[in-house]
Amino acid sequence: MHLVAVLAFDGVVPFDLAVPCDVFGRARLATGQPAYRVKVCGATQRVDAGLFQITCRHALTALRTAQTVIVPGLADIDRAVDARILRALAAAVTRGARVASICSGAFVLARAGLLDGKCATTHWLAAPELARRYPQIRVDPAVLYVDAGNILTSAGAAAGLDLCLHLVRRDHGAAVAADSARLAVMPLERAGGQAQFILHEPPSEDGASLEPVLGWIRENLRRELSLSSIARRAAMSSRSLSRRFREQTGTTPSQWVLGARVHRAQQLLEVTDQSMERVATDVGFGSTATFRARFHQMVGLSPRAYRRSFRANGTPAASPTAAARHSRT
Repeated sequence: MHLVAVLAFDGVVPFDLAVPCDVFGRARLATGQPAYRVKVCGATQRVDAGLFQITCRHALTALRTAQTVIVPGLADIDRAVDARILRALAAAVTRGARVASICSGAFVLARAGLLDGKCATTHWLAAPELARRYPQIRVDPAVLYVDAGNILTSAGAAAGLDLCLHLVRRDHGAAVAADSARLAVMPLERAGGQAQFILHEPPSEDGASLEPVLGWIRENLRRELSLSSIARRAAMSSRSLSRRFREQTGTTPSQWVLGARVHRAQQLLEVTDQSMERVATDVGFGSTATFRARFHQMVGLSPRAYRRSFRANGTPAASPTAAARHSRT
């Protein structure tokens, strides 16, 4: 039977640890037999989980035979991780095990050197810091999860549930995954490429902050925002601007502008009755077709489907002026 080892360590986020235990522990094959055997394991028997302690029934030796290892998030990304855990993770990958992180668990994988040269994600708030600390990782701050074969990473806690269902589907097919999703009262699966719906992270507050230029971009989305025009506004070279963007936002200027346009479009779709053509123009897309394609690429839904999902029923549409005020809060 497929063994899933869920790591427990001091500072673990309890919800992140519970999600894989619940999803894999409940999954059943068509015969009614359990699809997985789940073991919670740690370097020590007692683990500090903040408000309470966890007693682990299994040691790190469980990783030697596990087909899948799940790494939950760290409540404090600066907290030290037992070196034995990092070595056990590296050994598991070397022998061919599949390793997946939930939320800030990506920092644990990064410390073990398992994300070097790979694309990865984490919670949108932590993505810039992951990119800053580990420039060798291609951090995608927008998606729900990244499947890189035997190494997988996910965004915040809810995205960890999406990732676990994705793994069940990979292992046992859609029917078993659908049953697991129903038990969790979840849609079968949100695609990994679907965007985290909060797209912007607070910029740094030091003297080198990009916030002034980011604010200018948000106010001028209708304009043609090329790299050179943004660099002129920021009074720096294009190369310096690109480096500053990577340090503070975890992405490139062009990707940030695209994210800002899509984020603004999301707000307009939620609070106004503007046509798709008007929304596309207001946020700076050259055509409605381009707007639809880019929106679907980043959000995983068409603009119309997004409006149906996120527009409150019976709520009067706000004016474009009110929507503009909302976009700055």
